[in-house]
Amino acid sequence: MMQYTLPARRQPRTAAPGTVYTVASGDLRLSANTKCWPTQEHLEADFAAAVERLGWSVERGHGVDEVTGHGFIDSQRAGIEVFKTLPPDAPLVVVEAVWQYSHHVLAGLRTHRGPILVVANWAGDFPGLVGLLNLTASLTKAGVEHSALWSADFTDDWAVAKLGEWLETGRIEHDVSHVRDLPALDDTAPEVALGRALADELRVEKAIIGVFDEGCMGMYNAIIDDELLNPLGIYKERLSQSALLAEMARVSDAEADEALAWLENAGLTFHFGTDDATELTRAQVRSQLKMYIAAVRISDDFGLDAVGIQYQQGLKDMVPASDLAEGLLNNVERPPVRSRGGERELYPGVALPHFNEVDEGVAVDALVTNRIWNAMGFDPATTLHDVRWGEEYNGEFVWVFEISGSVPASHNGGYDKSYSMRQPPMFFPLGGGTLSGVSKPGEIVWSRVFVMDGRLHVDLGRGSVRELPEAETQRRLDATDPQWPIMHAVLHGVSRDQLMARHKANHVQVAYAPDAAAADRALLAKAALFAELGLEVHLCGDVAI
Repeated sequence: MMQYTLPARRQPRTAAPGTVYTVASGDLRLSANTKCWPTQEHLEADFAAAVERLGWSVERGHGVDEVTGHGFIDSQRAGIEVFKTLPPDAPLVVVEAVWQYSHHVLAGLRTHRGPILVVANWAGDFPGLVGLLNLTASLTKAGVEHSALWSADFTDDWAVAKLGEWLETGRIEHDVSHVRDLPALDDTAPEVALGRALADELRVEKAIIGVFDEGCMGMYNAIIDDELLNPLGIYKERLSQSALLAEMARVSDAEADEALAWLENAGLTFHFGTDDATELTRAQVRSQLKMYIAAVRISDDFGLDAVGIQYQQGLKDMVPASDLAEGLLNNVERPPVRSRGGERELYPGVALPHFNEVDEGVAVDALVTNRIWNAMGFDPATTLHDVRWGEEYNGEFVWVFEISGSVPASHNGGYDKSYSMRQPPMFFPLGGGTLSGVSKPGEIVWSRVFVMDGRLHVDLGRGSVRELPEAETQRRLDATDPQWPIMHAVLHGVSRDQLMARHKANHVQVAYAPDAAAADRALLAKAALFAELGLEVHLCGDVAI
């Protein structure tokens, strides 16, 4: 009889009664993890104190690395190793004060048998709320049961009660009464007819989205499998960021400088300096505009209907940030790009939808929005924002929607109301400018396409963008990231906690309409289109359908 050497299994620790185990998923970038670590420590102390006041104890599932100086799980391998030692049936909390890469802990969370809670601090300075929403959306896509909770310091009555609920039952039930399924639509409504016709056109004519390397920043929720996309008539062209770099090298300095002159003549303010390590320089912007031109040319090569650049990984170590290119692509008015021989203008007079951070839920949404808004004669400029933070102002809750780098200039009211600042060195060592500004007041449709229960869903809602006093706007920028574009958003009929409990992404998609009635009509057309394509459509808050 043959004898084999069987691998030794690492034994998980035994769960202690009345003990909650915590883990912290972090960034991949050491610079981000070390800078954010003090904020994470503070949140963990606040959370542990809340748990202990309720009669439980807290044990951290992994220590602080003496070499790196932080206690984040900073890779998928590190996460797998940590989860090998955790009691598989114990109550487990993922504590997040910062942006995190969900795949660092997803492998362990998929197989953990005990109740799972994801918590974040209600603060704007570091994007813990954004990290929480990404992880909960990823867990939703993965079919992993979990709960979520947020609080400034876990001393408020609401958060303490919800934490007690989880400790007692292993679940938190949030109020999501703002969500309802799409009712039967009026077949005679012109917007319904338009949405259905555009859905038929998409399925028959088909569309291609160009994906420059999938899976940016661990966003598992942002990857939609072909089996779900293709029935919509949407297909992926998988592209490599190395091809983008190669194409950038073929763009001449003169072409990039011509694009820069176009932007400066249009009124875009560049906050230039001379220190390449900490300030925005013309050389950085020239590289960014080469990327813009290269992206348009590659899109033309492959006949793309939308394109996504991965943004923060890979390219950040090779060239300045892709932000400026992304914002320009989503705007109808932008520097003209000609074919390599100069004989043709590419995508003239139209926006080429860009899905930031290759978020494919955004890709589907941006593609659909572009077609509906164009058909209705509206400005089709659309963008995603991070659901970053928010506070009450004048008796209503005003969200800080803030994207990490660029919006289409028309959202700010034009290039003359937009500006470009250097991206923070913590994220972008080679710099690069944003396309920033304060989103103009007006009426918006907001949405999110996501995967749940193995199917595509979409949440649709209405909102208004407020114009806040300059001092309040600056306070909110200073409380988050002042380099980045900001939108003061009020969601109709959706409270702060309802959005946090329901929203299945770190990103929200927004598009302006000329007025409230037009926004209602556009939302109806969008709902009809998505329903015709077979998505499960959910209306959120006060929606006139």
